[in-house]
Amino acid sequence: MGYFSGMAFLSVEGLRKQNREIHSVRDISFKLDTFQKMAIAGETGSGKSSLLKMMAGLMQPDAGSIYFEGKRVLGPEEKLMPGHPGIGYLSQHFELRNNYVVEDELEAKNKLTPEEADHIFTICRIQHLLKRRTNQLSGGEKQRIALAKVLIASPRLLLLDEPFSNLDMGHKKVIRQVVHDISTKLGITTLMVLHDAPDILSWADIILVMQDGQLIQQGAPREIYLHPVNEYCAGLLGEYNLVDPSLFEKVLKEKKQGDKKLFFRPEAIHLSSGREDSILGLVQDIHFWGSHYTLDIRAGNELISMQVRNPDFKKGEKIGITINENSVWYL
Repeated sequence: MGYFSGMAFLSVEGLRKQNREIHSVRDISFKLDTFQKMAIAGETGSGKSSLLKMMAGLMQPDAGSIYFEGKRVLGPEEKLMPGHPGIGYLSQHFELRNNYVVEDELEAKNKLTPEEADHIFTICRIQHLLKRRTNQLSGGEKQRIALAKVLIASPRLLLLDEPFSNLDMGHKKVIRQVVHDISTKLGITTLMVLHDAPDILSWADIILVMQDGQLIQQGAPREIYLHPVNEYCAGLLGEYNLVDPSLFEKVLKEKKQGDKKLFFRPEAIHLSSGREDSILGLVQDIHFWGSHYTLDIRAGNELISMQVRNPDFKKGEKIGITINENSVWYL
């Protein structure tokens, strides 16, 4: 018998936590459906990790409830052994026992047949590490083994706290592929706390943005990227411009909204020399980012960041720019 009948896979209702030792969580509510990929974003201290621990049944909420597959998740004050058997949780501060053979470390949590376990080890890219000792591993290798240790307990929901942090580019690429395979090959619903904008935008189906313990925006990546509710949300997902709308009054049909500023991303600006709606700007600086360049352009009293593929001009050069009206937002 499934949990369905219109019930959400995971439901968080009015969750609250406050004390001196942890970052607070204030009246958080949301739902997660099966196989939906959810990212939680926010600055350090916004309450993300505390929220994850409560969902895992490892921290007791002061108020509110968490329902997983229609049943309430009990906190550590309500049961002898903290945690939920259907929910896997990997902290960013995970630990492996020192100087243990990897396969022995994994066996303690194993609920699977040898074939099923081997499938997990293949997905986590750790088969070649099974005979090594835990003190002979790199940080990225330890993380994949810790993740395999969570997965062999057969969770249906996986909670990951900053899985890509503190990894070099090589290990980050591997763990990113591992997380992708967990969703597609194992069919495990995954929720992650993420920090870097590219990771959030490329992976998530839905983003929750937290600030000072509160949920201030939730939605699809494109919606939050283009239409943030405030400057805090805007900054979490990448570079942005915030200028006086009068700068682009030739372009904008919708006039200034009170004292709101005009928000847009660097890629919304285009070169437009000779056009009627062109704004004259001065190139102040050029920055190379590998796949693209950004230009710092002085236009009137504003400094604007613009993204281009190949800069065919130099610092101090005057250029004409315009903006796509469909790419702006008022904050």
